[in-house]
Amino acid sequence: MEAQKEALQRIISTLAHKNDEIQNFIETLNHTLKGVQANASSVICELDEEFDGLYSILDEMKESMTTSIKQAEAHKTQELQNQLSQCSKALENSEELLEFATRSLDIKETEDFSKAARQIKDRVTMAPAFRLSLKPKVSDNMTHLMVDFSQERQMLQALKFLPVPRAPEIVLADCLVADNSVTISWQMLEEDNKIDHYVLEYRKTNFDGLPRVKDERCWESIDYIKGTEYTLSGLRFDSKYMNFRVRACNKAVAGDYSDPVTLETKALVFNLDGSSSHINLKVEDSYVEWDSTGGKGQENKIKGKENKGRSGTPSPKRSSVSSRSPLIRGSRDRFTGESYTVLGDTAIESGQHYWEVKAQKDCKSYSVGVSYKNLGKFDQLGKTNTSWCVHINNWLQTTFAAKHNNKAKVLDVVVPDRIGVYCDFDGGQLSFYNASSKQLLYTFKTKFTQPLLPGFMVWCGGLTVTTGQQVPTAVKTLQKSENGLSGSSSSLTNVAQ
Repeated sequence: MEAQKEALQRIISTLAHKNDEIQNFIETLNHTLKGVQANASSVICELDEEFDGLYSILDEMKESMTTSIKQAEAHKTQELQNQLSQCSKALENSEELLEFATRSLDIKETEDFSKAARQIKDRVTMAPAFRLSLKPKVSDNMTHLMVDFSQERQMLQALKFLPVPRAPEIVLADCLVADNSVTISWQMLEEDNKIDHYVLEYRKTNFDGLPRVKDERCWESIDYIKGTEYTLSGLRFDSKYMNFRVRACNKAVAGDYSDPVTLETKALVFNLDGSSSHINLKVEDSYVEWDSTGGKGQENKIKGKENKGRSGTPSPKRSSVSSRSPLIRGSRDRFTGESYTVLGDTAIESGQHYWEVKAQKDCKSYSVGVSYKNLGKFDQLGKTNTSWCVHINNWLQTTFAAKHNNKAKVLDVVVPDRIGVYCDFDGGQLSFYNASSKQLLYTFKTKFTQPLLPGFMVWCGGLTVTTGQQVPTAVKTLQKSENGLSGSSSSLTNVAQ
């Protein structure tokens, strides 16, 4: 019976998973169908615009060519009309001379005849008719302004849709996720010399595998990438994965997207647990600030609520998990006394993690480290055997020390603007770095036997915590090459129970 139930449960689980896949595929098909209809309308509009533009160019060329023909006609007309006018005047003059010569033949007197003959000779020599060029200055040929459209007609008849670039292929082996940056590399399966640029799209997700249509963030786009590789830097890894896809574009059209790939971008993300922080601390997600007036007028009210909570049914404890979840301290007292402490809301139970802390310039005193969940409400970071930290005191003079189990080791290094915290739970190491230069400041070596919570103490000032950070490559390299500064942890190492 039990075996049959287990088999049936597996079948139900398989069917549910398959149904989920089919439902997701149906949504993808519907989304694609809408995209086809919308894109077809868009392409038709673009085609109309292209042809309208082509018609406009042809109209402009026709107008320009017509103007050239009319100008040539006007020039030739003017030249021929000038020649006609000159010829008409020369003919008139010649006819007059011919009439005078004919009359002179009838002169009887020798002297008069000789005089007339000389006049006719002189006038003939100067007559315009004998100085005219009897050839038209211009021809009536206008063929030099004819246009042969046969080649252009063939080109227009051969006009067809521009070849759409094929979808690129993302090369997973060449993709890299490191230092809160992602490098995506791709290639074209066939050479295409018409490609002008690429478009890369990405989005964050908590789902492994293919992107889903529902309940996903919108794609973010990076356009006009000239190469076949691109690096997204300065990311905050606040999701487990990121989807990527890329497409090629020529001068006129974009091709299909590549098959999307999913890369893991998991990192520790936590907020500060304001529900159990000291009453004098003002907490907002990843920022904590000392507030000297925070306890006035509220302490009795909070104690009353705590007593009421104790007299009634106790609040159930929340489970301790390594993934992001509300966690731990809703059922316990706030930190009080001089324990100006706030913890993170997410436990570390395994793996390697990294986060950074930046203090205000005028912060008088603060600590950065980790602790077990059982840190007492009067306990201070580094003063118990279940907490580890570095402590900076800027009151009167600056001191920098590593603290654990109420022991302190002075650190002879400059206090950095930002402190990087590296926690290797399984390897039993807690290291502190200059977040800018990645200089190792101090390393605790121990064996962690309980889940850890990031811990912070602040007095007269404020701290900003940056999470969603991968372990930097420089830190990984240092951790491989050395186990800490010389003598950095010899006096503070222990196995905490």
